[in-house]
Amino acid sequence: MPSTSLRHLVLVLGDQLDAKSTAFANFDPSQDRVLMVEAPEESTHVPSTPMRSVMFLSAMRHFAEDEIAHRAWPLDYLRLGAHRFASIADALDDALTRLRPEAVVMTQAGEWRLVEAIGGCCAHHGVRLDERDDLHFMASRTEFADYVGSKRQLVMEPFYRQMRKRHGVLMDADGKPTGGDWNYDHDNRGAFGRQGPGMLPRAVTFAPDAITREVMADVERHFGDHYGSAEGFDWPVTRAHALQALEDFATHRLQDFGRFQDAMWQGEPYLYHARISAAMNLKLLDPREVIAAAVAQLDAGRAPLAAVEGFVRQIIGWREFMRGVYWWRMPELAQANSLQHTAPLPEWYWTGKVRMNCMRETIGQTLNTGYAHHIQRLMVTGNFALTFGMEPRQVHAWYLSVYVDAIEWVEMPNTLGMSLYADGARFVTKPYAAGGAYINRMSNYCTGCVYRPGDRTGETACPVTVMYWDFVARHEKLLDGNPRTVMMVRNLARMDPDEVKTLRATAERMRERSDLL
Repeated sequence: MPSTSLRHLVLVLGDQLDAKSTAFANFDPSQDRVLMVEAPEESTHVPSTPMRSVMFLSAMRHFAEDEIAHRAWPLDYLRLGAHRFASIADALDDALTRLRPEAVVMTQAGEWRLVEAIGGCCAHHGVRLDERDDLHFMASRTEFADYVGSKRQLVMEPFYRQMRKRHGVLMDADGKPTGGDWNYDHDNRGAFGRQGPGMLPRAVTFAPDAITREVMADVERHFGDHYGSAEGFDWPVTRAHALQALEDFATHRLQDFGRFQDAMWQGEPYLYHARISAAMNLKLLDPREVIAAAVAQLDAGRAPLAAVEGFVRQIIGWREFMRGVYWWRMPELAQANSLQHTAPLPEWYWTGKVRMNCMRETIGQTLNTGYAHHIQRLMVTGNFALTFGMEPRQVHAWYLSVYVDAIEWVEMPNTLGMSLYADGARFVTKPYAAGGAYINRMSNYCTGCVYRPGDRTGETACPVTVMYWDFVARHEKLLDGNPRTVMMVRNLARMDPDEVKTLRATAERMRERSDLL
């Protein structure tokens, strides 16, 4: 066996683009080397849309140039199409054979699949794997495990409050929450009404530079048969651009974010949302600086407390909570299907060719931009997947494929837990199911739709409404035993039995011919 001259091979994944990463601690260019791999498998293990693939690959190439090559650190960067390896593990296997490092160093991966593959590769070669804490997150995996303890069920709210206290976010000197309340959700559920949002502040966008254009061509060449398109790509793929996007949001849209964070409007994908989730999930932005930017607007009197608290809750609450839940529940979470749903995902989830205007608008926007905000994901595409009874793994693969911010640690618990209730009540308090009335209240999607949100039977029966009531009927026992959903069952009981029978038959026909919806 040849002797080694390489101390550390530092493996950097596509969602670890943090110049301050623990993987770079004590890096010595005289005896260490960086490995980055554009692996086809990362775009094919689920059929990643071109928009998502371009986001990751362009950010990787910029990071390699701006942060690694700029420091003149030794780097093996394997570009898509310029190497023979299908997967990251394949490339690592070759590197370990050639370089014989004493150890592979990396920050904790964000996906169970990669943890298993990389760990197995290192074990096969007898090379030590030094997997370091990801200090990007404000709660370590160990801290979250301590929080869980012996609990069998979790609720986000106590965790959120604990995080606020621990990090001193929106806390007064006496240890009480700023403003006296922890939660301002009651102020953050506004809709636009018939008049619509009016003139919206346009978010800063970023035209593709030479690197991104080259990535777009590579993605088209290798994954041109995937659904979606990268045309119109305008996401921040560098830290400098990510900081600019953060400043733009904090200055121009945060003040109205809270009030309208749940609202939807046709032809307006971004409204008052931040457009920084992908930059955060790829580690171009640190959550602490994002929170600080929002709190600074509150301190300066330029954003109300309800808006800032609602935004902070998404980051220090839901984002950190979902990451902890992922590692707490894996690998069992990946197979969760507590409701025993088995219906196949309709083809139109991949094409947007569907008559339902709410679905056509949300899916079309998703395929065109790689983005939908949390209510569109939870209460439009997710809600329909739940009430229709779609098989969770297929729905998970779709969500992981289509969004530029989708990484499994955050996508899977949101999809399987929040949207589909596939893990039962392990970390959510109820199934998030709603009929067409909710979508009609929160958007203008129902205007001009061929279906009517209030119709439960007949030619104009709204599939969202029909599936909602069918879901309540199918899972009546479960819903009746939950104080948060018992009214669904009571409202069903008030309906004429013959109408319920007709409605359920309509739901079954819709499932059988979902291509006609």
